[in-house]
Amino acid sequence: MTTSDKEFTGSIPEFYDTYLVPLIFDAYANDLTEPIASLSPKSILETAAGSGVVPRALASRLTSDARYVVTDLNQPMLDHAAAKQGTDGRIEWQQADALELPFEDETFDVVVCQYGVMFYPDRVKGHSEAWRVLKPGGSYIFNVWDNIKENEFADVVTETAAEIFPGDPPRFLTRTPHGYHDIDFIKSDLNTAGFSDVKVETIEEVSRAPSPRHPAVAYCQGTPLRNEIESRDASLLDHVTNKAEEAIAERYGSGEVEAKICAHIVTTVR
Repeated sequence: MTTSDKEFTGSIPEFYDTYLVPLIFDAYANDLTEPIASLSPKSILETAAGSGVVPRALASRLTSDARYVVTDLNQPMLDHAAAKQGTDGRIEWQQADALELPFEDETFDVVVCQYGVMFYPDRVKGHSEAWRVLKPGGSYIFNVWDNIKENEFADVVTETAAEIFPGDPPRFLTRTPHGYHDIDFIKSDLNTAGFSDVKVETIEEVSRAPSPRHPAVAYCQGTPLRNEIESRDASLLDHVTNKAEEAIAERYGSGEVEAKICAHIVTTVR
């Protein structure tokens, strides 16, 4: 992972929420909110919350006296999430590093993370922090993307960018969002962090978009892949986006498009 992999700044949060969220995140929101809501937790911590997909899906399912602390390392993403959510007295927004959580031991009934643990520079430390702040018997629930070859739009965009920069291909999507997919490795990390009974469910969904342009913009301009492209040649951002659009259209058609996406849902208890 590079420093730029964690930089969701500038216009990235807006593109992320407008293009990437409906493309790949919404399909999996219920896979996290359903098990959380069934527990009727009184205290929930979300780490690496991004643009706030889970709060928007989960808030209406929580009890009136619940406390929901939503955190992210990136203040611009957190600001965007809070603005989208609207006023809710049960929700607290707090910038926080998932590897150094500013909370007391045994504070929360649930710790949840949607597609964020892949960005942790030390995943065992992140899992250990979740274990620390969970109450005994509390649940840790998170999801991660499967191998990039099982997530077709992301794979097409990555290969297109590599063709444009063959000497130094941008590999953000392969390296980070899709870089923590080995189930045995994930279980080993969780065991090291203190968790023992780990359940992993692999779920395949369909990613849909109104046009080939949508996924091209989503990945090229709504993720830190943009940082990689611009660090090589900022004048080529639109060119890479256009070429990704063409590649997606060639493979999936010029109208509404759909492709496979796949993720792992991980559940464990302290």
